[in-house]
Amino acid sequence: MVWTAEQWPIGAALIQFPGQTRAGTSVQDAGPAEWARVFTEVSACGFDHVDITDSWLRPGDLDDRQRAELAGTLKECNLEVTAISVVRRSILDARDGEANLRYALRTIEAAAAIGTSVVCLGLHRPLTARQQAAQWFWTEPGPPDTQQDRASFALAVDRFTQIGQHAATFGVALSLEMYEDTLLGTAEDAVALVEAINLPNVGLNPDIGNLVRLHRPVPDWEQLHLKTLPYANYWHIKNYYRDHDPATGAYFTVPAPAESGLISYRRAIEIALDAGFQGPICVEHYGGDGLGVSARNRDYLRGLLRTKLGAVR
Repeated sequence: MVWTAEQWPIGAALIQFPGQTRAGTSVQDAGPAEWARVFTEVSACGFDHVDITDSWLRPGDLDDRQRAELAGTLKECNLEVTAISVVRRSILDARDGEANLRYALRTIEAAAAIGTSVVCLGLHRPLTARQQAAQWFWTEPGPPDTQQDRASFALAVDRFTQIGQHAATFGVALSLEMYEDTLLGTAEDAVALVEAINLPNVGLNPDIGNLVRLHRPVPDWEQLHLKTLPYANYWHIKNYYRDHDPATGAYFTVPAPAESGLISYRRAIEIALDAGFQGPICVEHYGGDGLGVSARNRDYLRGLLRTKLGAVR
């Protein structure tokens, strides 16, 4: 399907909503009333799509009855789902990799049950204690993958292939999220992994915001997009202010609205359309009223799509 700017699915991330209710109950166990409370906020901000981020709710760990309740709650709140995003559940984790693989397979089945066609996975690990204590977690290093380890690369290809093949039987696409210091941490590594998997329903989520926010030298954002957007089937969009003081060597980054940060999404959307990108989009923002800023990001992106799609015609 070729979407117009108004039809293009742009969902709100739920990264700003905690996995615990204000009463201290797990959102997982709180049920439809709590899910509807959050979905109503999302809908009230003008969204018709949502990214179900599993730090808030894990559809892969719901039983059949609960999945039906989730689908019903989404319908009542007039929301569709751009994707289920699985975070910090690496299939390469030395301790939990096999469990994370099983969880990913369950999440594929949950996606089909609630009517979404994309599951997003990454290779990033749980936050360390130092990351959790930091003002912004990306200012502290997380557990890395061994970039040059052929055995790890082969294992990632094998397990993502299993997940991708399982997803294909349900008509679901698998999108692999770029993230620093993992086998999806550079444009070259991410493309190499997708090409080695070699399945038509497996692509990239070129969330390069994860890279430009780092307090160290990073590749040029435009080159990152030129190399990865041809492989994209889903896209987390966020932006950061970034500065560097050559005198001290210090780097500084903080979250920014999509139109204001280092990445020019006017150019990025152009690159995406030229590459034939037709995947759904998720808008994210850390800090403050993340949902409100995400709504501004959505409106900004729709305006760009109107302009760029008109130019294409």
